Amino acid sequence: MDAFTLGLIYLSAAVIAAPLARRVGLGSVLGYLLAGVVVGPATGLIGAESDKVLHVAEFGVVMMLFLIGLELRPLELWRMRGQLVGLGGGQVALTALAAGGAATAFGLDIGAAVAIGFVIALSSTAIAMQSLDERGLTKTPGGQATFAVLLAQDIAFIPMIAVLPLFVDPALSAAAGAQGHGGGAISALPAWAQVLAILGVVAAIVVAGRYGVRPVFRFIAKSGLREIFTAAALLLVAGVAAAMLAVGLSPALGAFVAGVVLSDSEYRHELESDIAPFKGLLLAVFFISVGAGLDFGLVVAAPGETAAMIAGVMIGKAALVYALGVVFRIRGADRWLMALSVAQAGEFGFVLIAFGLTEGVFGAGVAGQLSLIVTCSMLLSPGLFILFQRVIAPRYAAAQEGRAADPIETPGSAIVAGVGRFGQIVNRLLNANGYATVVLDHDSDVIDNLRRFGVRAWYGDATRPDLLEAAGLPTAAVFVAALDDSERQTALVEFVRRRRPDLTIVARAYDRRHAYELETAGATLILRETFGSALEAAEAALTALGSDPARAAQMCRTFRAHDEESLKTMGEAWREEGLSERYAQLARARAVELEKVLRGDVDDQDGKAPR
Repeated sequence: MDAFTLGLIYLSAAVIAAPLARRVGLGSVLGYLLAGVVVGPATGLIGAESDKVLHVAEFGVVMMLFLIGLELRPLELWRMRGQLVGLGGGQVALTALAAGGAATAFGLDIGAAVAIGFVIALSSTAIAMQSLDERGLTKTPGGQATFAVLLAQDIAFIPMIAVLPLFVDPALSAAAGAQGHGGGAISALPAWAQVLAILGVVAAIVVAGRYGVRPVFRFIAKSGLREIFTAAALLLVAGVAAAMLAVGLSPALGAFVAGVVLSDSEYRHELESDIAPFKGLLLAVFFISVGAGLDFGLVVAAPGETAAMIAGVMIGKAALVYALGVVFRIRGADRWLMALSVAQAGEFGFVLIAFGLTEGVFGAGVAGQLSLIVTCSMLLSPGLFILFQRVIAPRYAAAQEGRAADPIETPGSAIVAGVGRFGQIVNRLLNANGYATVVLDHDSDVIDNLRRFGVRAWYGDATRPDLLEAAGLPTAAVFVAALDDSERQTALVEFVRRRRPDLTIVARAYDRRHAYELETAGATLILRETFGSALEAAEAALTALGSDPARAAQMCRTFRAHDEESLKTMGEAWREEGLSERYAQLARARAVELEKVLRGDVDDQDGKAPR
């Protein structure tokens, strides 16, 4: 098949499968894998070409590790050292021992058993990180623990490649014509020279990233050629990958190191925006190739045995990681997320399988079965994320909701309902000025953490009347409504206003529409959550663009006054008709007026906007 037709099939599969899968809640990764099954073994549109495409598309995994490295500062990586060594290293060692021991029990020799243990110990960084990112779980404790495990696996890949040649079967090696790929371009060097070469390449990546790359990017940026900057970004990742391959190391690990080195670079965001589209497209091709490479012949030949092996690998691996999560005190839902995220085998398993086959560590039969296990586990892995989101996470949320509210012995003069980023700042300022507050929140983890720092916080649903009574609602001087859920927030304000018509209620609004709802519910003072910080950002931007700081501040004050006036004048139309055409016309008219007001403000030497 010619390259044009092959590209047409892959692009068509990606464009059709991903949106459909996302629409029904399956996630794009599972959509790509299923698309690969359809165009591969199901219809035969793609055959042996998928293996060649897979090797090219693995560059997407390298790019992903580079982008992950850009998000991490060296200090943050140092902070993760406990999870990297203990949790990640423990997972690799224990999984390899368990899988290798099981292989030995089934009669395989020690070399094949070691290789199988290594393959099963690795997970799919591409599937896990892509799925976590799509669901917004990357920054959660479970997502961070998963990343630590995956990074430890990538690091462990290096000694795995180095150790496998020690278990070569001479008969298999002669039959396969092994050529010793373990050390890349330096394999002919003495052992001490190979070690020096490896250390030299890693040091060169660090030094070049710290001192050499920035002047190059600065020079290219001054040229104003955006496409050349993109080409340079791709060249950087490809060069690092090639250097690591030359010394027999993981190109993904090298890209990660380069990303960490450049994480504090002024070009970090530009690199991210340039590389991200290529990463996403190559990962899509990678997943489609994995699905297209599924050998249904092996499945049909022994369906029960195949299903048992795949289930044994995924359940056993998840159970082991779950147990490690208990040891390292990772909480319930996060522990499940970590265990399910790394339950599959991974893309680097294909590299180890190919390496073990060419080196003569095991034969073609073992390689075929291993490839089938890796492929099927990767194909099933997105379903585990769906299981987590639809079954496990809701159950933990329900269990948390079932926790009894904390008894409140001492009421406060101020009640803060909801202690997220907004509520915490309000509460800290009130406490710093000597006011006794009662903080209520329905997230037990947040409450427990606040108590560690001496904050008077109680677990409970702030919309419950009995809890509000105990918190001091009958005598409180101010009530701060800062719940994340806009509907519950409005209902809470409505209830408090009915209970205390005289009380000052300060409420956080999600947006302009929510502000209208809170005003109708009875809030005294309504603050849109991002409005103030956005004005501060605009003031800083105006100053950076050359405006006088005093004038920039006056412009923002004028904008605030005009916007608050618009909120009042347009409120009547919204309350009567909602987001109607009349409301839209008023919004357009106010926008034109605002432009005139600000222009007048610039021309007015006294800094006052004309009316």
